[in-house]
Amino acid sequence: MTHRGSRVLRVGSLARVEGEGALLLRVSGDRVEEVRLRIYEPPRFFEAFLRGRAYTEPPDITARVCGICPVAYQMSACAAIEDACGVTVDRPIQDLRRLLYCGEWIESHALHIYLLHAPDFLGCDSAIDLARAERAAVERGLRLKQAGNALLEVLGGRAIHPVNVRLGGFHRAPAPAELRPLAERLSRAADDARETVRWAAGFDFPEAAVDADLLALGSPGTYAIERGTPTVLRTDGARTAFDTSVFLDHVREEQVPHSTALHSRLDGRRHLTGPLARFAISGSLLSPTALEAAREAGLGDPAAGAVCRNPYRSVLVRAVEVVYAVDEALRLIAAYEPPPRPYVEVPPVAGGGHGATEAPRGLLYHRYRLDGDGTVTDARIVPPTAQNQGAVENDLARIAQAALAGGDPSDEELTRLCERAIRNHDPCISCSAHFLDLTVLRT
Repeated sequence: MTHRGSRVLRVGSLARVEGEGALLLRVSGDRVEEVRLRIYEPPRFFEAFLRGRAYTEPPDITARVCGICPVAYQMSACAAIEDACGVTVDRPIQDLRRLLYCGEWIESHALHIYLLHAPDFLGCDSAIDLARAERAAVERGLRLKQAGNALLEVLGGRAIHPVNVRLGGFHRAPAPAELRPLAERLSRAADDARETVRWAAGFDFPEAAVDADLLALGSPGTYAIERGTPTVLRTDGARTAFDTSVFLDHVREEQVPHSTALHSRLDGRRHLTGPLARFAISGSLLSPTALEAAREAGLGDPAAGAVCRNPYRSVLVRAVEVVYAVDEALRLIAAYEPPPRPYVEVPPVAGGGHGATEAPRGLLYHRYRLDGDGTVTDARIVPPTAQNQGAVENDLARIAQAALAGGDPSDEELTRLCERAIRNHDPCISCSAHFLDLTVLRT
């Protein structure tokens, strides 16, 4: 039977992503008729079981949404509840939060670049195969991940699901002597980070462009991580911003039959969060070293407004963000003085609050409503992977269509193309379900 005929292709699971899901690709002749990114993990009901809990609990509970980016959930939860209670934390505490977040960016990006994504560019089936072929590179990636984990351990108490974060700040602030060994380690990591950019710049990047609006936080004077204002870069180049309090007026979620994760649209349009969006919106605010790395890597000049829409090059933007996160961590450690108090009191107030931060995979939004004694009456979490599903499906349709137009690819070739396209976006499927079974129907 020719590949142009009717057939169904099923692949058991997608390697090198977090979580489980499936893809349905319906093909008629040489045309893609339908693409469905099916996330079939059971809903995890975090929003439901947050209701009735004390307002102090969401930072610890939501950290369990993800073992790769728990800090993102903690920081967004803290931001939203502190907003509800009308509390602003001291600047030294804000800096400690940013430093903790830098650790998460370093470890998460290093994991994605070296163990999940690089094998696609270097003809390897797995990180183990890559380690056989390029042992020094994989060891460099592991050193970077360990450096990020070390930050999480010192500031958060442990690398996975940190326990030192609390509403209003931290249970305990580190002494300067505890941060000095981190600075020494990060100084070595800075060399590994810059070498990572040079290494990734040598990958062969297919030509592609994301046809979606880009959404990321923007913050005056700094590359937004732990706070900022949602900012949109439209496909036509227009730029707008809106307050976090009206996030749900712009980003509308809806249930689709083929996914346990909600799909989102931004003002009725497809949108993408994550490194490409951050680079487009705030690239000019990267550190000098990161700006230089971006230029040398062929990403253009962020200071002049360079925008990268090629999803394959997202691995390169992540590498530049690692350079930035290391630089930023070193800056924060050098300026560190213990805060007069590790946390500010956050008394309960009846009302609602909103918070958004930049998880490694993109903008993460939380909203909470509290009653007068601080009981959570309602919770809403919008993770980046759920927001990105529409753009990912569009990428898949475009890539599969181009492959069909250029020849008669086998099921195995289509599978590899689709898996690679999904990994461009580093999906965290478990987060989105509150990949890959591949089914191709040819008619």
